[in-house]
Amino acid sequence: MPVKIRLQRHGKKGKPFYWVVAADARSKRDGKFLEKLGTYNPNTNPATIDLNVDNSVKWLQNGAQPTDTARAILSYRGVLLKHHLLGGVRKGALTEEQAEEKFAAWLTEKEKAVADKVSGLDKVKADAKAKALAAEKEVNEKRAAEAAAAALPEEEATDSEDAAAEASSEEE
Repeated sequence: MPVKIRLQRHGKKGKPFYWVVAADARSKRDGKFLEKLGTYNPNTNPATIDLNVDNSVKWLQNGAQPTDTARAILSYRGVLLKHHLLGGVRKGALTEEQAEEKFAAWLTEKEKAVADKVSGLDKVKADAKAKALAAEKEVNEKRAAEAAAAALPEEEATDSEDAAAEASSEEE
């Protein structure tokens, strides 16, 4: 039975949410599966991926073939690296401790890169908000100046009418 690691779509129209599953290649896209390995949510920025690394490696070692998108997700979370390192352990090129150490170092580096991206996105969002606020303040100041300028001629006109009325009353 050929096994594929693939995505199973869930969620509503326009808001997809996927399960990463190990399934028989002959089953339907959203049909019966052998094991749920994790989830993938492309609606967030960066995309949220929750994956059981050990079970995914087990399926790869048993011969499961990931689809293109699933392969990218597995690579992003380090499953393919761990599978590769465990292959080196089987061949005797590495010890189990060395493989775990390399995988842990890669994971910390990857988490740092993701955290940097998230902080960069937060900074861009804050800059855009500050820029919009400054533009709004400028527009409000312009409106206030225009309102004040419009009010001054009216006051001068009423002041001159009052002065003319006082002058005519004094003459009488």
